[in-house]
Amino acid sequence: MGPSSDTGTSLKSVFWGTFVHSTCNEAVQVLEDTAVGVDHEGKIVFIKTGEDVQRVSQEVGFNAADVKQLGKHEFFMPGMVDAHIHASQYSFTGTALDLPLLEWLNTYTFPVEAQFEDPEFAKKIYSQVVRRTLRNGTTTACYFATIYTETTLLLAEIADRVGQRALVGKVCMDRNDGASYYKESTEESMRETDKFITQLLGKGYPLVSPIITPRFAPSCTSPLLEFLGKTAKNNDIHVQSHISENRDEVNLVQQLFPDCKSYTDVYLKHGLLSRKTVMAHACYLSDKELEIFHKTGASIAHCPNSNISLCSGMLDVSRVMKHKVKIGLGTDVAGGYAPSMLDAIRRAIDTSKALTILDPKHQTLTFQEVFRLATLGGSQALSLDDQIGNFAVGKNFDALLVNVSVPDGPIDICNEEDPKVRVQSYIWFDALKHLFSSGDDRNIVEVYVAGRRVVPFDNTS
Repeated sequence: MGPSSDTGTSLKSVFWGTFVHSTCNEAVQVLEDTAVGVDHEGKIVFIKTGEDVQRVSQEVGFNAADVKQLGKHEFFMPGMVDAHIHASQYSFTGTALDLPLLEWLNTYTFPVEAQFEDPEFAKKIYSQVVRRTLRNGTTTACYFATIYTETTLLLAEIADRVGQRALVGKVCMDRNDGASYYKESTEESMRETDKFITQLLGKGYPLVSPIITPRFAPSCTSPLLEFLGKTAKNNDIHVQSHISENRDEVNLVQQLFPDCKSYTDVYLKHGLLSRKTVMAHACYLSDKELEIFHKTGASIAHCPNSNISLCSGMLDVSRVMKHKVKIGLGTDVAGGYAPSMLDAIRRAIDTSKALTILDPKHQTLTFQEVFRLATLGGSQALSLDDQIGNFAVGKNFDALLVNVSVPDGPIDICNEEDPKVRVQSYIWFDALKHLFSSGDDRNIVEVYVAGRRVVPFDNTS
């Protein structure tokens, strides 16, 4: 394609068809008959809606024959953002869901994570989880790895090579009474964290960045938490952890940190809450704690599958949003049994409906709101919304090409529908339209990250 007469940049791709995304003002916005141009850096350089393709090609400066035109039942949506996933737990996804959180960690999780000291084992599992999540439409993942620096760097390398945008965290834990074989000394955790950050930043990966990762407050001493807070601030790096997932966990935190007013106060006092902080679960936060989240700019990753699967609790997302706290969705593999963000969307809706059953006054989430949580909301939760999350000039083209009528797919289109209904059918199956819970990775026919088509996979990835 020739250079754009509007921008002076060289176009890599132009797509023409229907684009469905969220904005700050609209949970679902449908752009029909729209052309989106992407340059060689993967940035969106123009969006033209409601115009003839020939006219746009002449105005912007590209060959109309080179345009990728979408089919009748196809649309682009933003890539989904998994705001909380444990890459190291992928090997036992869908199993071991019979214990509450703290017992589950000691019985299943820590023995598996200890195996990631082996580079060959780590390479196998990390390659699988990156490819599987990409195939399911996760263009950005916020990963927990393990305490092992070298294999955590391997996860970052794999994500970069395959083409997934990722925040990758080396887990920090210098306290683990339930599994003493799987922890670090305080000094070791500090040293290895510095090493991990320095080496990962030195790689210069365009899509992958480090994230400070104290596992959760019960597994970290106060000196380690303080060090991690200072490290995050001094390097302007993201932070991720868990908070208020399970009642026993909340009680344990109160015992371990008696001088702190709340679970949130533990992280606040150690300098770990900022606009670049994302905390998973948050089922039992008080109003005062949510106020702290709002004031600090910290965000929440809602993990409805694992919240239910481990009988931990149910997060009232509407309450979080009323406090104007940023919130996205996470699969939380392997507490969550599915690596697909489509499942996270459905479980978020199910949880909201369950809360409405318990309290008819509860405001049930709409599919439009949950669609936004999985895309723009996730980008906001990770403070990446200036780069990704929806379709806007200057942002990266992270996108999914969806075909709701793909041959041999899970969805039968019985009636022609408005584009908004097509999005709804992609999220869940409605009994009247024979579409409830039937969309899956077969409907995601192509995945783009920073303008590069990464699914279908090529041989090099």
